[in-house]
Parts: sequence; C-alpha cells; structure tokens
Amino acid sequence: MSAPVTVGLDDSPEGRAAAEWAAREALLRGLPLRIVHVEEPAPTSIARSPLWDPGAYRHWAERMVSESAEGIRLRHPGIEVVGERLTGTPAATLRAAADLAELLVLGSRGRGALGGFLVGSVSLAVVARAERPVVLVRAGEQAADEHAKDPAGVPSAAAPFRPVVLGLDTDAPDDALLEFAFDAAARRRSPLRVVHAWWEPPTSFHGFSDDADLYDALARGQAALLGKVLRPWRQRFPGVDVIEASRCGSAAQRLVDDARDASLVVVGRRVRAAPLGPRIGHVTHAALHHVAAPVAVVAHD
Repeated sequence: MSAPVTVGLDDSPEGRAAAEWAAREALLRGLPLRIVHVEEPAPTSIARSPLWDPGAYRHWAERMVSESAEGIRLRHPGIEVVGERLTGTPAATLRAAADLAELLVLGSRGRGALGGFLVGSVSLAVVARAERPVVLVRAGEQAADEHAKDPAGVPSAAAPFRPVVLGLDTDAPDDALLEFAFDAAARRRSPLRVVHAWWEPPTSFHGFSDDADLYDALARGQAALLGKVLRPWRQRFPGVDVIEASRCGSAAQRLVDDARDASLVVVGRRVRAAPLGPRIGHVTHAALHHVAAPVAVVAHD
C-alpha cells in the first residue's frame, strides 16, 4: 500500500480541522488516509484514583476515531480511510507515525493574546524532529478558505486555489523543499509564489549618491540568483505559474506578509545537530505562529 497521509486526531476544533484538511490532501494525492489517536498512559496518581475508568476512556477514543473515519468516507467518497488508536507519549508516537507517512497533519491552536497563533508543545516537538513533511492546520480551516472568491465575491471551493507560497533561502536551496512546493502547486493548479529576502550590506545607504545604484545592483543580483535556482524547476513543472518575489528585508516578515492570501505555505527545517536539541529556525517559527493558512514544514539537509 502507498504511504498514507496521516493525521493526528484529538477531540478539539484544531484536530477536526486537521482531519478534514488531511482528507482533502489525500484526495489531491490519490493516497489513503490514516487517522491516529494517541492515548498517553495515565499518570500513576490518576490511574490509582477510583474515579479513573480506562475502559470508558478507551470506548470514547474508539468512538471518536470511528466516527471521524466514517464522516470522512461520507464526505469524500473514494478515499481509503483507516483509523487507529496508538499508545505512548504523543510527540514520540506521532513522530514515529510520520516516518511511515507521505506527510503528517496536525492541528495548531488559535490566536493568542499577542495577536499571533499558538503552537502546542506536542506539535512543535514533532515538527522539530520529524523527517517527513508535517502540516499544521488552524481550527476552523474550511475548504473554501484555500480558494479564491467566486464571481459573487464569496470564497468557494469551486473557485481556483489561492497561491502556494514557498519561503526559500537561495544560499542553500534544497531539492526536497522545492519539489514539495512545486508538486503542491501543480496538484492545486495554483500559482507558486516563491519568497526570498535579503539584507543590504551594512556599509550601504549612508547618503552617498552611489547608494541607489548599489541597491539596484544588489536587487538585480538577488533576483537573478532566485531565477537561476528556480529555472530547472520551472522546466520540470511547466504548468506551474511561478511568481518570483525577491525583496530586501526580514525573511520572516516578508514571508508572513506574502502569505496573507495563501492556500498553503511551505517552509523548510534544516536537519542539524544542536547543543540544545533540534531547532526549527526563526523563519519557520514565524510562519507557524503568524500565518493563518496551513503551514507545511519540510525537513532537509
């Protein structure tokens, strides 16, 4: 059997939105959908309580998974759906599930007090360590949200997809990241907006007459570099309309700004050893916390 699209399900709006998004992605990819619910062993203090009923919890979890699977089969005919209950530490168990998947889909919590999104500790732990792509989906995400407005001005799943947005570092472009983004845009028949940001040298823009010329030369050079990186991928995916966005400034801020109308945002996570454990990088961190669209994190060397 082909590697499935796997979704981690819990009884939350974020978990249910993730399951629906995963079903739509499985349909786009022609893959089966695997729904998993992770049961963490109860702490000793709770397990010893006379009020703790593991059988009742198990029955509830089984019903939640089966009802979710049945609902998806009804709403998305033709998708092969399996539901499973797994036992273990959620982050480690979901990371293991990701290893067997084409991609893993998780829910991400809603807006926090500072106006950004919150990402739970389990989701962050999985994103930081999984070697397969992980997609985080917000609560309330609807199919229509990924599409442009119809002639009446209403977002509609019958309208074309909004752009897929890729954040790209041209100093270290990775094939896995580029392939995921181009493939996602091709499947959606949507434009692919590739966002690349660069900083001007600290010696520039001090009021000298040559500063404007230097800025223009830097801008042209960075745009040319982006075009060179993307050229073989344009040839490989000739049906994808590529929008190149090379701008001066903060990479994180540029990506968040360009992702406001995205159907999907794709960012990378470099796999590297760090003294304090795996890291996700500041640009990916900004996308996870401030982008409303689903965010796909692709691990790469």
